[in-house]
Amino acid sequence: MENVIEVNGLTKRFKEITAVDGISFEVKKGEVFGFLGPNGAGKTTTIRMLVGFSQPTNGKASVLGFDINSQIVQIKKHIGVVPEISNLYDELSAIDNLIFMAQLYGVPSRKRREKSEELLKVFRLYERKDSLFCTFSRGMKRALTIAAALIHNPEVLFLDEPTVGLDVVAARSLRNLISNLRQQGVTIFLTTHYLEEADLLCDRVAILVKGRILAIDTPLSLKAKTDKKSLEEAFMKITGLEPEVLVIEKGK
Repeated sequence: MENVIEVNGLTKRFKEITAVDGISFEVKKGEVFGFLGPNGAGKTTTIRMLVGFSQPTNGKASVLGFDINSQIVQIKKHIGVVPEISNLYDELSAIDNLIFMAQLYGVPSRKRREKSEELLKVFRLYERKDSLFCTFSRGMKRALTIAAALIHNPEVLFLDEPTVGLDVVAARSLRNLISNLRQQGVTIFLTTHYLEEADLLCDRVAILVKGRILAIDTPLSLKAKTDKKSLEEAFMKITGLEPEVLVIEKGK
């Protein structure tokens, strides 16, 4: 199976702080690959480098065969990015947000509204298509932000902490959506600090602590190697950290 993402010795320093410390890994086509670790581990910084929001200090990486340093324009045509904080506009309606994003991604004008309405139906937001984004609940905002990232049918989807702050029902719905996208062949790069979420969704996970990868494997193999029944227990054994470091209160 071909590699969609390849990372070799990727490093990011902010003055005296090393946020990402020489990490290497690959993500295969059609895989859900999870970056698992506490806040400050370097998960978001890694995504920012891979999608062109931040330049690496050292190391190399490619997405779909394109170099992140010299070919980021080509990369952006083929990826969708869902940041932890939404990048949509409060003053626009749901459908106008999607049409605007379709325009930015170069979707042909004749297809923009059709694709936007299709996604609104998929995400069960069609009845609110003319409502302003600012009137949406947190779960609805998250759903529309993901819809916007899918407007141009990306081959790779980057999800940064997708279920943070969502209620149980919204989080479950979002996890089902991720599973459906995987079945459609979309490669998903997922950052999370929710161990149960990673166990349910990911084909493989990388455990990241203080900018370094401590382990990469399937959740099942990590549990087997550590002789633990849950990914939470495996995480504790591998990192020496308590699971509390991964917990964020709902709504925070």
